[in-house]
This record gives sequence, structure tokens and C-alpha cells, in this order.
Amino acid sequence: MAGMEMPAKTHGVGVFLELRKRLQSGLLIVGKDVAGSSADVVVTGGDSSLCVRMPRSELSPVLPPGVSFEEGSCFPTAAGESCGEELHFRLRISVAQNRNEEASHTVMETLRVKETYCFYCQSCMTRLLEDRLFKRVLPLPNGNWNAIVDDWCCHPDPFANKKLLPRAEDCLLGDTFILLPRDGSCEQTLTQEVTPVGSEDNQDPKKPCRRRTIVSCKSCSSILGEAVAPETLKLYITQVVVEATVGDRKPEASLNRSLFLERTVAARLLELSNSLSTFHFCVQTPDGKAFLLLWLLNSDSIIASVLPETCVGGERSVSSPALHSPSPRAARALKLLYIACSDTGTQQRDIVTSWEVNTIGHPVELPPKVCEELLQVIDDSNSALPASMCCMRSYKVAYLRL
Repeated sequence: MAGMEMPAKTHGVGVFLELRKRLQSGLLIVGKDVAGSSADVVVTGGDSSLCVRMPRSELSPVLPPGVSFEEGSCFPTAAGESCGEELHFRLRISVAQNRNEEASHTVMETLRVKETYCFYCQSCMTRLLEDRLFKRVLPLPNGNWNAIVDDWCCHPDPFANKKLLPRAEDCLLGDTFILLPRDGSCEQTLTQEVTPVGSEDNQDPKKPCRRRTIVSCKSCSSILGEAVAPETLKLYITQVVVEATVGDRKPEASLNRSLFLERTVAARLLELSNSLSTFHFCVQTPDGKAFLLLWLLNSDSIIASVLPETCVGGERSVSSPALHSPSPRAARALKLLYIACSDTGTQQRDIVTSWEVNTIGHPVELPPKVCEELLQVIDDSNSALPASMCCMRSYKVAYLRL
């Protein structure tokens, strides 16, 4: 029945601001339900601050140190097909050299030899591994190194059917996971479960039937990774928090799950993009099944947005919305295009096929549930964008905060 259909996602307008540090410019979008005309919008600024005043509301995002608005540089610009719903403005910013700018690093960039670390479950902050001291911290080969061995090896593949595993007191770093040797404490904090062979595997005679030994937190049952060998743990960086052991200091409270996942994945994509000089990524499950295609557009965006309140019980008129959080902190973010591999659109399917055939996209391996969580985070970002920004050609647009 028509009354039972799920409502489509709507794109909120409110106020959206994107600043580009490299271009020293910005785009401001204001919904016409917040300000009726460009004359109703006044933009002023100061040191690391910007104020957008409208008849019924005000937005004052806190900008990163060294970023400031150039007074008198905000001018209306064409809104294209969205001119009936949105007001667009272009503005200029000045960016001072700031050597103390906060960097976003994943655990891959922080682990060091001869330092002691504790590993915690990100979901419940239970201590999983205590006082781990590594004599070697080594990067594993590129994520798809096995597929190109024949191109640079003049004799039969010497690595065929062999795994790269850590020795005692080793820590091996993959693109999205860490390989560690087990110790006696694992029995008290971790559980293992062998996954059954799926029905799809049974139907495909060419696909080897491989059971996975899933490793979970004993306290909250959150999946952390898998046991790739009897004495080797594979822990995903999206599932654990790693902190240096400093006296009796207790770890800080865990971030909201979606925010932790967003920041961890964004920081890792930025690290991989910088080190590999690539902008295309294919998020896939451990069995190599493509789940999500990501195209990194830029990493110098600073964003702030406020959506109109949802009206409940007729207490506030839709034509006169108020804004949440008038002074949000502007966030550094990655801007990206994305397509879910499950998308059934013709153009999207053609793009997915092209990426697969031409091996476009550096593989980013994550557990299936985490792939779904990441897609939800990205979809939420897309649904919060103004309608004029939510799509680019056949791709959807999203931001991942750093």
C-alpha cells in the first residue's frame, strides 16, 4: 500500500559552509526558508571566527587557528537549478602558516618500537591486550601485492600459499589492520568462533571454501578481527583503540561509534592517498567482495553546517525554522564521491563494472558489518547536504570529518 512506503531521504538546507584552504575561498549556502533573499544574509568575521547573520537566526562557526574571513569578500552567486530553494554566496579567506595545526593520525602512524601499548575494545573500552612492547613494527606489502607478483618475479611465485605472519614481539601493519602474536592474556579477553561456509560459497565450485575464525571482545561480543593463524591476531583499526602505557593513566572515554569510525577511516584514507599517490579506493570485505567505491576529491575542506529543526506537533512553523547549535566548530574534512556496489542504477552499475575491470581503486579491507556502518555514515553525510551539492554526475557526494 502507498501508505506503507518509506519516505525518501530529504536534503536539509539550513546553512552550509565549505572553506577551501588551498584555494583560500569558500561557498556559503543558505536555505530560502531561513533567509528570503541575499540582502537578508550578512557575513562578518574575525580571527578564527565567522558570523552569518540572518533575520531569524545566526551561525558563528569556530574556524581552525590561522583561518579568517576577509571582510567584504562575500558576494551572491548563481544557484543554478536550486535557485528556488537556496541562496549561494562566494567568499574569500586568508590562511596563515600554522605549524601547530592538529594532525589526524591513525594507529598506523603512532606505533613505535620499544614503547609499550595497551589495546582496548572501541565499543566497551575493555582492555584486550596489556603492556605490549614491540621490537619490530613493520609495514606489510601493498594491499594487492599478491596480484602483481608475476609481473616482477621471474620465477614461480615464492610466496604462493604462504602468509606473512609476525614473530614474537613483532607488529605488522596492513592498510586497515594490525597483525599481532597471541599471548596468554588473550584467553581472558577474547573469544573465537569459526564462521560457517555460506550458501553462496557452496554454489560456486571455483570459489574455495574458506572458514574464518572471527575474534570478538569477550565483554561486549563486538567483532574485532580474525585469527589468521593459530597464534596470530588480525585486529582492524576501526575496532580497537591503541594507547601508549603511561603509569596508571586510564584511557579516555570512547568516542561515539559513528564519529570514531568516520575519523579513523578519513585519517587512514588521507594517509594512503598521500603515501600511494592515489585518490580511488575500493572498500571491500575480507573475502575480496567490493562493497563501496570512493573517489577522494580534496582534503583541504573545512565544513560547518546547521540543519533546520524538524517540526514536531505543530509547535514551530516549517516556514520559520530555528537552527541547531548556532556556534558549531568547523571541522577539517575529506570531500569524496562514492557509489555503493549494491546500487541498481544503470549508470552506477556501469561505473562499478568499469572499476572492477580496470582494477581502479586501492583495496581497503574492512569487516562486512563495518562496511555497512561506513556506508551509513557516508549516506548520513550526503543526506545532510543541500540538494545542489548531494550529487556529481553519477556519483553521490559526502564529507568525512578528520
